[in-house]
Amino acid sequence: MWQKDVSEYCKTCDRFQKANKSNGKRLGNMIKIQEPSRPWEIVHMDWVIGLPPGGDRSYDAFRVNFDRFSRTTIFIPCHKDDAAMDTALLIWNRVISWTGIFTNIINDRDPNFTSTLWTNLHQLFGTKLSSSTAYHQQTDGLAERMIQTLEDMVRTFVAYGLEFKDCDGFTHYWCTLLPALELE
Repeated sequence: MWQKDVSEYCKTCDRFQKANKSNGKRLGNMIKIQEPSRPWEIVHMDWVIGLPPGGDRSYDAFRVNFDRFSRTTIFIPCHKDDAAMDTALLIWNRVISWTGIFTNIINDRDPNFTSTLWTNLHQLFGTKLSSSTAYHQQTDGLAERMIQTLEDMVRTFVAYGLEFKDCDGFTHYWCTLLPALELE
């Protein structure tokens, strides 16, 4: 009985509708991606953009780094207009320094990863860049689903306000939630 009430409320709640979107796309046949044999061998990387500025550096996006083997994620707050060098430094300092060099990076044709800088880095480190199509579950469904879930969680927080204060008076922004969302 209460499930019907909750369902009806969610259908009419403006904040819920803004925070939770349905793409309504039909799914096609899955494309097989090679399974990794060790952690951080194959990494999916993507952006979540369109967020309000948050934190002391006014971040408006974050990078999602998803390990296909262990299903572990590392989220990095950033700016949507970061250049290829900025992206490379973020990934080097926040991901590769902990995980080691990847064998394969899968992303959705991000211009940062197809730049001359990244082409040279791939050649130097012996890594491979595999491209998928944005929001295309058939190619990269595991990562896309995880990224969509994370994005929904962050957007739900944002829909209820840009910040909140805890019982000690400390102000939290959406970007301060990212480490907690990395936990499984």
